[in-house]
Amino acid sequence: MRHIYQCPVRWGDIDAFQHVNNVAYLEYLQEARVDMFWVHPARAGLKPLARGIVVARHEIDYLAPMEWREAPITIEIWATKVLASKFELAYLLRDDERAYARAKSVMVPFDLE
Repeated sequence: MRHIYQCPVRWGDIDAFQHVNNVAYLEYLQEARVDMFWVHPARAGLKPLARGIVVARHEIDYLAPMEWREAPITIEIWATKVLASKFELAYLLRDDERAYARAKSVMVPFDLE
């Protein structure tokens, strides 16, 4: 099941070429993960899932330049692999007309104590 997050494109995310800077994409992925693991469960009356989970790896394929826009960008996020020691997430950053990026994250449990 895919989790859908509507992420605003901030003016400060724009680079000198009037495109969303590549660094902002990582922040967008983080916002979608936080919504999926903390915010969404809390709204549903569930315990947050993400305590003690850290990012081990990111991969991003930039498919098209994204410019500033008033409408939020849609981020789809879903689990593609779940193992005992890690799980993998996939992302699609898109609007109704095109896909701007695909990404993957490897997440691992970590004892925060």
